[in-house]
Amino acid sequence: MIGQRLEVRQGQGLVITPQLQQAIKLLQLSNLELEAFVEAELERNPLLQRDEADAGNDGAPEAANDAAPGDGGEAELRFVEGSDAHAQNMDAASDDLYGDAAPGERVSDRQEDGAAAQPGLNDWSRTGAGGMADGEERERPDHRDLTLWEHLQAQASAAGLSAADHGIALTLIDATDEGGYLRADLGEIAERLGVDISRVEAILSVCHGFEPTGVMARSIAECLTLQLVERNRFDPAMAALLENLELLARRDLTALRKACGVDAEDLGEMIAELKGLTPRPGAGFGGEPAQTVVPDVHVRPDPAGGWRVELNADTLPRLLMDKRYHSVIAAGARSDTEKTFVADCAAQASWLVKSLDQRAKTILKVSSEIVRQQDAFLAFGVEFLRPLTLKTVAEAIEMHESTVSRVTSNKYVSTPRGVFELKFFFTAAIQSSDGGAAHSAEAVRRRIKTMIDGEDADGEVLSDDRIVEILNEAGIDIARRTVAKYREALKIPSSVQRRRLLKTA
Repeated sequence: MIGQRLEVRQGQGLVITPQLQQAIKLLQLSNLELEAFVEAELERNPLLQRDEADAGNDGAPEAANDAAPGDGGEAELRFVEGSDAHAQNMDAASDDLYGDAAPGERVSDRQEDGAAAQPGLNDWSRTGAGGMADGEERERPDHRDLTLWEHLQAQASAAGLSAADHGIALTLIDATDEGGYLRADLGEIAERLGVDISRVEAILSVCHGFEPTGVMARSIAECLTLQLVERNRFDPAMAALLENLELLARRDLTALRKACGVDAEDLGEMIAELKGLTPRPGAGFGGEPAQTVVPDVHVRPDPAGGWRVELNADTLPRLLMDKRYHSVIAAGARSDTEKTFVADCAAQASWLVKSLDQRAKTILKVSSEIVRQQDAFLAFGVEFLRPLTLKTVAEAIEMHESTVSRVTSNKYVSTPRGVFELKFFFTAAIQSSDGGAAHSAEAVRRRIKTMIDGEDADGEVLSDDRIVEILNEAGIDIARRTVAKYREALKIPSSVQRRRLLKTA
């Protein structure tokens, strides 16, 4: 019989609420992205405020105070080791999540910082030169170096060009990259501007006279030619050398001497002259300011032995929920809409404070396990880096691999050996030929680099096969193609090219 009927069934399933989604996504945010997200929440939620009090001695965030909304107090963020129920809720599988988009507005690629002057009364009787009070620390004015484009635009403005020619010059300057090379087709520029290509070439010739010499060249040969012309050192032999730069790159000096029609001594002088030129004329100019890496975790030697893992308090947002203000606006709410808005703001503020607290504890927990696994690297160097996977760390701290992956994304740790991204410590394993412990791929790469750096012109230049033999003798089971892959990743030439370079040197 086919028919319809109603029945009740029980089942289990994971339901991810918007708050839990937010808490999970907070894990993968970098400290800059987290700061931008917190700023957006502070503007949106009137019950949130930044805690301006000094951080505790341990530099960890403080946990939320559970005082009632009407007690006139404020929620306080305190870092305490306690229940892991919230951590287990945050520990969701990767297929249960939305995309990689972070909540809130991320910090833009180009952001300008401005500071508004604070009104107040000043005692001008104690000011010195420059309007600074006695004993007050002088601040250096904000300034930055000129970019290459600004430098070129200033020269174009002073070149005495007509308005139309000046517009062509600015178009060419806009098509110049940071290294100083023109990355555009002159024909396309001429067609877009509605002028003849000969006029664009004429303006480009004017631009080739700008400083630094060689700027706005279309190839490295043209860049070097402009510099040699300025030095009055561009002759037929040098022109032939620039036309055969691929031979120079291969260190095929015999073919290069034939192409240039010079002997070995003259060719050596010509190559030395090329080495004195600048292949990237725009590299000396300022650009967009680089973001400084701020570590999320500090690792220091413990006087009692081992390593001390601490969170960087400067990267931890300290938020409070203003319960005094909450009680005031909750008492003044009249309509259901107002009451709902106040209740939602209170719930979201409380959840965000708890989520930030749990994020900090999760980062500390994962970092501590990584340090425990890689203590030999911290003590003895990169050659003692152990093979490590996300699964190993996840099983040790009883979390899901996806949680460990999010925690280690865009997070940095400061160690006595430098600042590293947490993902640096996860390396593939290369089996041992004698059945012993596996070797880290990063440690093997470093060993290969050390062996090649020890080569000299009078000694043996190690081929990939010879490197395989040496590593096998050291108990590392590795294939020749793997050695070649690691060598190419380190940008190390082949043994033939290295032998030529050593002989030339």
